[in-house]
Amino acid sequence: MPDASPRPEPFTPRTDPGALEDLRARLRGTRWPDAPEDAGWSFGTDLGYLRELIAYWADGFDWPAREAELARLPHFRVPVGGLGIHVVHARAVAPAGAPVLPLVLTHGWPDSFWRYAKVVPLLTDPGAHGADPADAFDVVVPDLPGFGYSERPTRAPLDSVAVAGLWAELMRVLGYERFGAAGGDLGSHVSRYLALDHPDRVVAVHRTDAGLPLPTTDPAQLTPEERAWTEAAAAWGATEGAYAAMQRTKPQTAAFGLTDSPAGLAAWIVEKLRAWSDCGGDVERSFTKDEILTNVTLYWLTGTIGSSMRMYRANAAVPPAQHARRVEVPSGFSIFRGDVVRPPRAWLERTANVVYATEPPRGGHFAPFEEPELYARELRAFFRPYRAAAARNVRR
Repeated sequence: MPDASPRPEPFTPRTDPGALEDLRARLRGTRWPDAPEDAGWSFGTDLGYLRELIAYWADGFDWPAREAELARLPHFRVPVGGLGIHVVHARAVAPAGAPVLPLVLTHGWPDSFWRYAKVVPLLTDPGAHGADPADAFDVVVPDLPGFGYSERPTRAPLDSVAVAGLWAELMRVLGYERFGAAGGDLGSHVSRYLALDHPDRVVAVHRTDAGLPLPTTDPAQLTPEERAWTEAAAAWGATEGAYAAMQRTKPQTAAFGLTDSPAGLAAWIVEKLRAWSDCGGDVERSFTKDEILTNVTLYWLTGTIGSSMRMYRANAAVPPAQHARRVEVPSGFSIFRGDVVRPPRAWLERTANVVYATEPPRGGHFAPFEEPELYARELRAFFRPYRAAAARNVRR
């Protein structure tokens, strides 16, 4: 009988020229809102900046060139759990006999595999970038279901627990029985559940955040540092959390406008890139216009802003008991200086078996993209003791 097991199939992103013509027509026909005089970014996305960005998107941005750059990464589609999952799967360049650690990197919102595009070559071929060649990884970067080039769930959206189960199967299809996991934002949740539900397969887990405190957390059981953090998180939610409230409750309402208007989509995303990165208020200190628009154009061309937001609704229904579980797999945290709502060490140790914790001096919520060299160094340092345990189980 023929082998019916799922197999990765090479995938090359290709955009229909007609889709780009439609995009440019919509950009040029944008109907602009008014804004209070001198509002800047205080009411949300700055009108003047967005006009400048949209003008460049319509008449200066070269998507075919950006798409060709992304296509240099090794792309595949893998059938997992009834969905076609898009994955960048890049093999290590390592000295003969050196243990190679498989590593699955999971992105968050509002992005896709784009978050790790700069860091993939640093992790797969460290010797070419001034680091120890023995620290090479086999790197797996999937798009979450309903993000990027992965298929959307057609019924209920998947939560982070379910996606962790998909990733466990994805890694098995790719030939990895044991592996490391890393991520931030939604990717932090997925990586956490990989470690919780598959501790026999995940040798260690690295995260750039530890989630937000739960409303059910009893302040009396927390340290003073933790209580201060929960208060700061509540204050942040009051001023910055409207997007999350919408995405948790009525994501489909926002999806109509954001799927129809590229200017609206850019406004929704670029405000978060600015607010969450270590840019000091100037988004282009962390991202060039081309980099911003590559991320936004991926959302536009794949039509995935609605399906990406629905994951917030799915995660809002995860039972509190799941959030209360402690990760016993060896855990590392790199809490970058410019990230939002940075947890104290006491919270990390309350929720995970912490064997590594640092506070890198630069970078924010999108650290793998903002500071790829620094992020790569963090992963190399944390995972180094766990290489041999995973490498014995790699099918090459």
